[in-house]
Amino acid sequence: MNDPRVEAMAKVLAGYSLAVKEGDLVRIQGSPEGAPLLLALYEEVLARGGHPWVQVGLDGAEEVFYKRASDAQLDFIPKFVAEMIDEIQASISVWTETNTKRLTGADPARQARRARAMRPLSERFLERAANKELRWTGTLYPTPAFAQDAEMSLREFEDFLFGACLVGEEDPIAAWKDISRRQQALIDWLAPRKEIHVAGPDTDLRLKVGGRTWINCDGHENFPDGEIFTGPIEDSVEGRIRFTYPAIFHGREVEDVRLEFKGGRVVKATAGKNEAFLLQMLDTDEGARYVGEFAFGTNRGVQRFTKNTLFDEKIGGTIHLALGKGYPESGSKNSSAIHWDMVCDLRHGGEVRVDGTPFVRDGAFLV
Repeated sequence: MNDPRVEAMAKVLAGYSLAVKEGDLVRIQGSPEGAPLLLALYEEVLARGGHPWVQVGLDGAEEVFYKRASDAQLDFIPKFVAEMIDEIQASISVWTETNTKRLTGADPARQARRARAMRPLSERFLERAANKELRWTGTLYPTPAFAQDAEMSLREFEDFLFGACLVGEEDPIAAWKDISRRQQALIDWLAPRKEIHVAGPDTDLRLKVGGRTWINCDGHENFPDGEIFTGPIEDSVEGRIRFTYPAIFHGREVEDVRLEFKGGRVVKATAGKNEAFLLQMLDTDEGARYVGEFAFGTNRGVQRFTKNTLFDEKIGGTIHLALGKGYPESGSKNSSAIHWDMVCDLRHGGEVRVDGTPFVRDGAFLV
């Protein structure tokens, strides 16, 4: 018997996050471990008059690909994949893992090469999204692997996930609309302002955001959600930052990441673990050393680190930067094959000033 929270989640995702309407072609992608949610979404899209198209991946295939593929195979993208991105009206990804460390042994140079090959597709996807031609969202289905990373039992992790998604509320959509209103108040205050200064342990970073757009992440493009972000002016980032939590990317944990910026570009990068991987990803392309996103985490229902970026970047009282690709709707002009979120916790001795006015102190908003 399905957990009723899965069915409630499917209704929110189809009805609120994606707003599926009659005639929409909706891509639903995931893996067999997420079958209960995939099927619930399939049924919900049908009920709303849409055309669901399911893509189910095979566990282990990506690992085999990076081990066996030739350079030509790493570079190859079928034409129909690009055509699919132009045809769909909505897309939902359901992330599942049976082993979150499965790509730890993959060659990072091969991963970077594949990312470069995929770059035109991701850029087209984001272009259509920015133009409001394509709606998309991503969510997670609870698995033992995710629970182990978060140091929880599977049942505890299920409760954590569904609690963060608010699907146990009497009216989850009303709850997300209330969050949207509260986040919009922060955005309205930030919108006319120009410079951000982040200060904290081993952190003294400045960046400019004048003329850029703040985006209200209120359950539409991530689920759960809870952040506000913008694309900083590309050459404006100056100073240094130390990230509190391991930066997780392509199945690797890069611990104690410290970055130094000049003229917007990372000029020095160190890590306590997997530093070579960090440096290789920074050399993916020119845009990988610039910041594509700056964000405040606002979800007070997420207060613990889980080693999963979907949750960790939303922790209320944190900020995060994304190296690489920015979102066009924020005004970001940075282009890259990577988008790597890194989280800095401000709840213990951190402060953010905006145009000189205190905006966040010890993780609490002051306006």
